This record gives sequence, structure tokens and C-alpha cells, in this order.
Amino acid sequence: MSDRGSNEQRLLREDKDGIVTLTLNRPKQYNALTEELVADLQGVFDSLMEDNAARVVVIRANGKAFCTGHDLKQMSAHTDESYFREEFASSGRMMVAMTKIPQPVIARIHGIATAGGCQLVANCDLAVASEDASFATNGIANGLFCSTPSVPISRNLNRKQAFEMLFTGEFIDAPTALAWGLVNRVVPADRLDTAVAELADSIKSKSRVTVASGKRMFYEQLNMPLLEAYRFAGDVMAKDMMSEDAAEGINAFVEKRKPVWRDR
Repeated sequence: MSDRGSNEQRLLREDKDGIVTLTLNRPKQYNALTEELVADLQGVFDSLMEDNAARVVVIRANGKAFCTGHDLKQMSAHTDESYFREEFASSGRMMVAMTKIPQPVIARIHGIATAGGCQLVANCDLAVASEDASFATNGIANGLFCSTPSVPISRNLNRKQAFEMLFTGEFIDAPTALAWGLVNRVVPADRLDTAVAELADSIKSKSRVTVASGKRMFYEQLNMPLLEAYRFAGDVMAKDMMSEDAAEGINAFVEKRKPVWRDR
């Protein structure tokens, strides 16, 4: 996970108490996403598919910015369309992989998150931002519409808000991002880690099996017609009712005690 010709680690990983913390570590480049960094993230997500010890994933960044999107310096060295197609396709595969892993993913945002960096925030399951954070899909200012970032942006914000971000390229501050649904919480910078930990711990305290099933169901039903979504969700819920954790949770509720999950 090192940049070519450098000993610097592009992506840092820490596993502690069921929480996997991934740190974008290209601070001098404002954590711009190179093809290698995208591949690093893909590799981690692939490894997490069967990792029962990992309960929650946190994505954070070193330096002044969260992420400024694709590394335009790297991309400008190429002129063939096939390269760009594969570059954006691999980024898309990584974003999809993030939604398919069983662990909820929390973005921890400080500084700016622009273009593909804003896409990364929108693509995470949850997001906590410091009061100084700001967000933009500003590719249009450089003659390049943020098409791939528009995919999760348009699924997080309502249509007019998404359109405004994408077609003006102007920054929105953290309170606006909260009001528009791009992030879940906005806190003072000195409480950012605490707020992320509180959210992660809340999820971690729930049944691993139930959380994994719920995340899978959530994303699969999003693009279904309403009746089909209800049928699908009902089938999943009926199956989940047969699990040991569901039985334990219901018994704990009846008995007015905390549940003891079978597989933490």
C-alpha cells in the first residue's frame, strides 16, 4: 500500500475492538485518489467480506483535507479513452464493494471533500463531519462534470439539491450538508473522534448477523418497485426471525434484560 518510488503508506489500517479504521495517507496531495489507492481500498473491502471479527469500518484521512477526488496529475499523463474508462470503472467497483461488505462504513470528515472525495462521503453508509468541513462536486468548474460522484450524491440528496451541487460546483458547509442529508452528524473538531466512536460503538453493540443482513437488504431493495421491495424485505425479515439472535433479542425484550448475542 505504498506509493511508487516512496516509502509512504498510501492507506493505513488499524483493527481494534472490532473497528477497522482506514486512513487515507497522502496528506501532501490532499489524499487524492490514485489508481493504486483505489486498488488498496478495493483489496481491503474484498478482505472484509468474510471477516467476522470486523464489525464497523471507519474511513478517515491525514492532513488538512479529507479527499479531493481523483488524482488529476496522474490522470493527465494519459490520453487514451480506454485508460479513463478503466480508471472510473475500477473506482465504481470499489464504491460498490463498500456497499456490499457486511460492516457499516462511517466516513470521518474534516477539511474539504471534493469531487470523488465527496463521492466517497456520499457512498459511505454513515458520515460524521467536523464543523470546519466543506463539500463540493466542483469538476464542472474545470470542464468535467462529476458524473461518477453524481451517482451516490443523487441517492443521498433530493434532486434539486443534488442538481445545485453538481451544476454550480460551489461548496456547501457542514451544517448545509447535514440539512441536505449528505452527513449524519456535525460536531466541533475536538469532538469528531468521540462522535465517530459513539456511532461505531452503537452499531457494534448490535447483533453482527442482524446488521449484516440488514445492510444487504437495505441496498438490494433501494432500486425495487415498492411492492417488490416490501415482498423482498418481508422474506428477509421472516428468515431473520428464525435466527438465534432474533430469538435472543425478543426474549431479552420480554424479560427486560440486555440481549447476549450468539456471535459478537
